Amino acid sequence: MTWWRQRRTYIVIIALTTCIIGGTMGGILFYQAQLKANAIPAGDKMLKTSQHAPVSYSPVLEWEKDVNAVFYEVEFFTSLPFFLDAESESTAAVYRTRRVYQNRYNPPLQEFAKDVLGKRPIYWRVRSMDFDGNPMTPFTAPAELWTSPDIAPMNAPLLVTEYSGKNGTVLLYPVYHWVQQAGAKSYEVALYHENPQVNENAQPFATLFADMAELYDPSPRPLVNGFYWRVLSFDQNGNVLGTWSEPQYYKVSPLDKWEVGVLGDSISHGGGHFSFGPADFEFSYLTYLNFPAVNLSQSGDTAQMTRDRFDKDVLPFKPHYLLIMTGSNSLRAGEDPQVVIDCLKEIQRKCLENNIAPILMTLPMVNPESIQHIFKEETAPDYAQRFDAVNRFIRTQVYIDTAAVFTYQNNKLPVKYALDGLHPDANGKKLMAEKINAVWPQVKAMADKMLVDYQNEY
Repeated sequence: MTWWRQRRTYIVIIALTTCIIGGTMGGILFYQAQLKANAIPAGDKMLKTSQHAPVSYSPVLEWEKDVNAVFYEVEFFTSLPFFLDAESESTAAVYRTRRVYQNRYNPPLQEFAKDVLGKRPIYWRVRSMDFDGNPMTPFTAPAELWTSPDIAPMNAPLLVTEYSGKNGTVLLYPVYHWVQQAGAKSYEVALYHENPQVNENAQPFATLFADMAELYDPSPRPLVNGFYWRVLSFDQNGNVLGTWSEPQYYKVSPLDKWEVGVLGDSISHGGGHFSFGPADFEFSYLTYLNFPAVNLSQSGDTAQMTRDRFDKDVLPFKPHYLLIMTGSNSLRAGEDPQVVIDCLKEIQRKCLENNIAPILMTLPMVNPESIQHIFKEETAPDYAQRFDAVNRFIRTQVYIDTAAVFTYQNNKLPVKYALDGLHPDANGKKLMAEKINAVWPQVKAMADKMLVDYQNEY
């Protein structure tokens, strides 16, 4: 694939100062790096250690998130090579992995650096990779990893979902996300009405299971008092690995009187670029809105599924305005456009009957080649005509033209906006939010008028 952006390249030769390895070896390391415009920045998140500020034998490495990466490659060294190329894998690495799908990693140091732990530094570096396994950035400069047996090791999953209540972070259908423990193969996610750390006798009201460090909750969780969730790891034989994670609080309450709700499928639920989910809020257009909104969307929805869960998921919140975008999954699978239009009309009717002002949003085109490459799924050959038919209807209603923010090539959503051909990436979600923000005052007024006219008529 050659879909990634062409980047300006600067060649810098960095001469690092003399490095003493284990007190017995010295030398000058020459680190040649081609620094590219989208290289991973060191930033404040890059884990920094020293002999006087070590980490445990089982630490969590962290670095700046790269929203253009699909995964990361991490290399480890027990001593620094005399020459290390930032553009290439090193044969001197004692351990290398590409199974890192977030900007945090718990390395199995005991497996490859047991003799070094607590005695001298290990070195590590990381780079971003694309979907096809090609480097997108050079490796970062090697970082020292000093360890100590006196520091407690990672013994439980580390929860990383930050549901703070800010824009884009309030989801009716939560997505749980954590850092995988080294050696973990499966997980149990338990939900509680009270903090299980405070009340050790607390029993979960729901238990979910996952085989990766992320879980989409299949059920809505509109609990007035919120809930707590935590995760337990298991090894390949099904044995408990370590202990329960620290619990995290989560709240999406209808009593919070949300003025705006968003109803739709995965495009609105969040995520994109293959490896980013709704818990990566850069990939939610709600994050960039100028006003708060509760996210009532669910990944995987067809138009019929969105329509059928309206009473259960929308009416408890009863927002004054409801932004509606659904039908992409239906149309790309070959559904009759009229079926999608009828579903949208039914959602509009339900809104108006319940004093909710509906605002439809046009559907961005998809890219069949990208969908096939990423998901191995076929797209209806006449998808463009199907999307056009539905969008023509939407443009006769109270609507926001979110599809028009993209420049299409032969009716295809360009890869620069959506790697997988379906879900706009962070840059695409920003464009959608900018459109919504720009027309919001006028569209609100039109929606209010539509609601008043309906009430006067009925």
